Amino acid sequence: MNGDKRPILILYASTGAGHMMAAGALREAFRAQAPHAQIEVHDVLHSTSALFRTLYAGGYIAIVNHAPVVMGMLYDAMDRPDRHLRDALRRSFQNLNAHRTMRYLVRSRPRLIVNTHYLPAEIVAYLRRARRLDCPQVTVTTDFETHRIWVHPPTERYYTASEQGKAYLTTWGVDPDQVLVTGIPVRSGFEQPADRRKIRQRCQLDRARPMVLLLAGGFGVGSTEQALCELMSIDADVQIVVISGRNEKLRRRLERLTSDSDCPVHVLGYTDLMHEWMAAADLVVSKAGGLTVAEALACGAPMVVVNPIPGQEERNSDYVLEHGAGIRVNNMRMLGYRVNEALADPVRLRRLRKAARAVAQPGAAARIANDALSLLDDRRV
Repeated sequence: MNGDKRPILILYASTGAGHMMAAGALREAFRAQAPHAQIEVHDVLHSTSALFRTLYAGGYIAIVNHAPVVMGMLYDAMDRPDRHLRDALRRSFQNLNAHRTMRYLVRSRPRLIVNTHYLPAEIVAYLRRARRLDCPQVTVTTDFETHRIWVHPPTERYYTASEQGKAYLTTWGVDPDQVLVTGIPVRSGFEQPADRRKIRQRCQLDRARPMVLLLAGGFGVGSTEQALCELMSIDADVQIVVISGRNEKLRRRLERLTSDSDCPVHVLGYTDLMHEWMAAADLVVSKAGGLTVAEALACGAPMVVVNPIPGQEERNSDYVLEHGAGIRVNNMRMLGYRVNEALADPVRLRRLRKAARAVAQPGAAARIANDALSLLDDRRV
């Protein structure tokens, strides 16, 4: 294995921060287990046409922000048996705009391809069927339930977050032996035991007050300002940390919003220390993206799920609630009340934290890397 200089490619599409974060976690794991291998991480949207990139990534963000119900309808529509004409037209448009991505993949001659998004999985499967690529590919699903759009043969392995996710893939014809339940890969920092007192001291937080962590997501979308106003209005003696992601305009608006607040509020932009903020939190208020949920569970942080996007986020929310690792707020006006209610019940908080730790799946990235590398030994590609 060490003598083969061809790269291992980890591919994602930047339609949300989660797919990128999963790719980063896997890069860590592959480097640890194959230190002499050449590991490359690539956002396939970067080498597609500007039109396709705008429609694919920009369209996703626009629908999530302005028409989340439409996102749920699209999610359900795509999770139905193949409609040959519709899917053929979609694939033709996709392949026409991804020709540079295809050239990159063929030119790279990879030994192994690891996907954390269904778009590159579909592109690679097309190239393999056309005999333009000859390497195994594996696909890492990034939600707690799966969907038909992740299924793209030939794929040697699918990695899922739950037994239910595995079972659903098999209903679409995937061999159960090709599916491993590993959990969602998170970076190693989320899996290391945390000393909450030391972290709070390092983060300049009051160690006596409960801390509520409000997440706007990697791209800073959603009703963060309204959520913050609701949290600042609660009666409990709390401190709030808001992470606005990469959205600088949102960060400045949040800072103005909190300038005269009696409640201590810390507003942060993008951070590489999310594992520390989660470990320090008593509650994490967020949407239910797959990576966010996996990271919170790994830190033992109970979630308060607000306005999950119809489709995959609603299903992730169901997973959290079914395992007793969080609560859901269906109306933003009730956020302050529900958080106040939870913080006033220390026994319930301990139960939520214990449930989160119990359902977490640390070591997912390492398990995926170990199994994927074994395919190289088996196939001698």
